[in-house]
Amino acid sequence: MHKLLVRGGMVLALLASSLLAGTPASAGNIITNPPPDKVVIDLVAMAGSGCRPGTAAVAVSPDNTAFTTIYSDYLVQAGPGISPTEGRKNCQLNVLVHVPQGFTFAIAKVDYRGYGQLLKGAVASQRANYYFQGMSQGTYSDHPIAAPLDDNWLISDLVPIASTVWSPCGELRNLNINTEMRLTRGTSSGTSFLTMDSTDGSIDTTYHFAWERCR
Repeated sequence: MHKLLVRGGMVLALLASSLLAGTPASAGNIITNPPPDKVVIDLVAMAGSGCRPGTAAVAVSPDNTAFTTIYSDYLVQAGPGISPTEGRKNCQLNVLVHVPQGFTFAIAKVDYRGYGQLLKGAVASQRANYYFQGMSQGTYSDHPIAAPLDDNWLISDLVPIASTVWSPCGELRNLNINTEMRLTRGTSSGTSFLTMDSTDGSIDTTYHFAWERCR
């Protein structure tokens, strides 16, 4: 059985700007438990070489603490005779989160999982960017994945509550999630590959919610 390789990262700002008309979130409104009513997530669109139509799905957890994106064809590879375009894949998901009335949310933590077979000398990385529709602010995380590797991998982005940015209260804003994987041969001589895949149903990407009551 493969063990998980854990790498952590800190994203200073993750989504867009604020709550109501530019008013920052108040720590006093943050709640530790998710709202009791059901959260519905619609996958509006997907695009990119890593998630062709029909190869990704989104679901919210029963306890409203997270939602999960599952990929079935997200693979990069590099080696003799393999086109360089196969070493860079991306996926842009556009999701609409219907939250219970009186609440807003931010993304506090993101877990990425996959499997890699990287030869010594290969160079691999995973990147991500998130932002709400109509909001210009946003930043991305960039994580190297060390070689050699023949195992599952796990990368976590942690965002302090003070640094999170919240969806506007009372508005439906689409959340754009952009991910990318890169792989080059580097000094290796053989073939390497890296997946963010869900063939066995246990490899997925999870986005953890932070909840706040609207003013």
